[in-house]
Amino acid sequence: MSARDYVEKDYYAALGVPKDASTADVKKAYRKLATTLHPDKNPGDAAAEERFKEVSEAYDVLSDDTKRREYDEARSLFGAGGMRSAPGGYPGGGVPGFDLGDLFARAGGAGAGGGLGDAFSGMFGGGLFGGGRGRGPRRGADVETAVTLAFGDALRGATVPVRLTTSGPCTTCHGSGAAPGTSSRECGTCHGQGVTTRNQGGFAFSEPCRACRGAGRVVDTPCPTCAGSGTGTSEKTLNVRIPAGVDDGQKVRLAGRGAPGERGGPAGDLLVTVRVTPHEHITRRGDDLLLTVPVTFAEAALGTLVTVPTVDGPVTVRVPPGTSSGRTLRVRGRGVQRKGGAAGDLLVTVQVAVPQKLTGDAREALERYAQATAGDDPRAALAQVTL
Repeated sequence: MSARDYVEKDYYAALGVPKDASTADVKKAYRKLATTLHPDKNPGDAAAEERFKEVSEAYDVLSDDTKRREYDEARSLFGAGGMRSAPGGYPGGGVPGFDLGDLFARAGGAGAGGGLGDAFSGMFGGGLFGGGRGRGPRRGADVETAVTLAFGDALRGATVPVRLTTSGPCTTCHGSGAAPGTSSRECGTCHGQGVTTRNQGGFAFSEPCRACRGAGRVVDTPCPTCAGSGTGTSEKTLNVRIPAGVDDGQKVRLAGRGAPGERGGPAGDLLVTVRVTPHEHITRRGDDLLLTVPVTFAEAALGTLVTVPTVDGPVTVRVPPGTSSGRTLRVRGRGVQRKGGAAGDLLVTVQVAVPQKLTGDAREALERYAQATAGDDPRAALAQVTL
């Protein structure tokens, strides 16, 4: 399909939906029409078959967000679907009835950011009017890895070694792709441009050169190490600083530490996923740390001081007299400390430990206590409850 055919077709009208129709409305309209127009239901009906193809083509574009955006931009540049007349056409053999000067003006000029090349690169294979991506610098790929930290190291922050295997220039041919003692030559098909241009319907389309696969150069004697690709793999160890307060599953991004770029392009990023080993006694909820502390009945009744661990060392927490089992005491600022933010809290939950075995003296003491408090019934309120 030529570029002119592409922008002249009204896919919205083909599906019978407005331009601002949602993806769900597009899908609904397509299913309804496809069910009616399907060739199995209209055997021998050429008109229905052609209409089915038209509906399918419209759905393919409008159901894809990227294709739909490019289609809308193209139709906007061409005057909302109709190629506009220019007196006498465009000098030099342009598309009949297509005002190229107006298109450049509306697109912001050939050199403007977001102009013609950007608007059509996704639709027509990477180039329009002899454009194309060419052989410019390209950013390297992002590299992902994972590390495992102990609970305390995640709270304090840590520097960990990360071993990476990345792609880069071949160490034998230094990226040329040619065997040592030989060299590559300029591609005779694209003359070193990496792209070739073909004309279709008055438009010039650029695509990667098939002879050199877009490299712009041809290797007659490939490097035995990289088989002519010019790339190889290398291993390196990086010392990665994991910030304090990192949570389980969180990703840390290190800019420029990923795979190297091509043809002078910037390197990609390194994405490190942090796995935190659970602690035996302490859990995390947001930026707060939760700890359960057992106390004896006497300590809960009379009050006591307990020592609990924190990131900065142990602290003493006062348990007030008469503390019930399950009560939570808050120690402010002793939770997770994030850089540039307020620290969370340490939440200490008191749990009264009931002895499993009693000595004779302890049993007698408890029995005397039970007799002394016989009038105190903690379940008196339940006697008034009905269901």
